[in-house]
Amino acid sequence: MANKWIGLLLCAVFAACSLCVVAQESNSGKSKDSVRTFTGCLTKSGSGDEYVLTANDGSTWEAHANSSVDLASHVNQTVEAKGVVKNSTAHNLKEDSKDMAADTGMKKNNAEHGHLTITKLHTIADSCQR
Repeated sequence: MANKWIGLLLCAVFAACSLCVVAQESNSGKSKDSVRTFTGCLTKSGSGDEYVLTANDGSTWEAHANSSVDLASHVNQTVEAKGVVKNSTAHNLKEDSKDMAADTGMKKNNAEHGHLTITKLHTIADSCQR
């Protein structure tokens, strides 16, 4: 009989923890997907093949392209970019830590920042709105 109560208690604790995780993920507003789509301004950063995508949601992404995407021809344009987040598991852990720091008031700016390998890109507007 005691084993049944322990089992029920463990199930209740697991269910409560699961609800907390779901609530925390939905509160941050940040996607946990490894493949994401952003609309924003693509700019050149430094020399070589260094680009930054500043998304409309305030996130910034160090953008790199696969061999089929030409980022250079889209510089200073508003674009829609689909890509793969580099090291998405580590990226999501870092963003969760930033969310917790913001929740406790330790961090003011909570905008997402990461590395994105762009696999698909198209122009929305020929210039960026600043």
